[in-house]
Amino acid sequence: MIVPRTGIGVDVHAYAPDDAPQPLWLAGLLWEGERGLSGHSDGDAVAHAAADALFSAAGVGDLGTHFGTDRPDYAGASGTRLLAEAARIVRAAGFEIGNIAVQFIAQRPVFAPRRDEAQRVLTEAAGAPVSVSATTSDHLGFTGRREGVAAVATALVYPI
Repeated sequence: MIVPRTGIGVDVHAYAPDDAPQPLWLAGLLWEGERGLSGHSDGDAVAHAAADALFSAAGVGDLGTHFGTDRPDYAGASGTRLLAEAARIVRAAGFEIGNIAVQFIAQRPVFAPRRDEAQRVLTEAAGAPVSVSATTSDHLGFTGRREGVAAVATALVYPI
């Protein structure tokens, strides 16, 4: 009997300071004209949460274990690169990926017009279906004050 395993991943990034502007990469996409996120890599909270959910489901550590700030080779890395590498690590550990679902919380950018594009890019990176939804926090908390972005993901894997 094959018993699937589920995992949860959470990632949070602050917007980059005005004196150190960065491009916004979120859900594998470049968002022109939007203030970017701070981070060791590109700050893509959606892709990072998806990768962390995969690691959690497979029981192989977390984002910091594999791509931590002590790894200069991942400085500035794209979220899709990290997600693809996470999928490779999970498969090498003897699992296949069923799916990944991510919800991000932010006041901006407006996500719905680019949902299909983001899901295609992330699905390609993971080699498995990725769905993305977005919500606001009704102007409450750090996401509501437009100080940053949060993302929560779940992943389903099964042993092969």
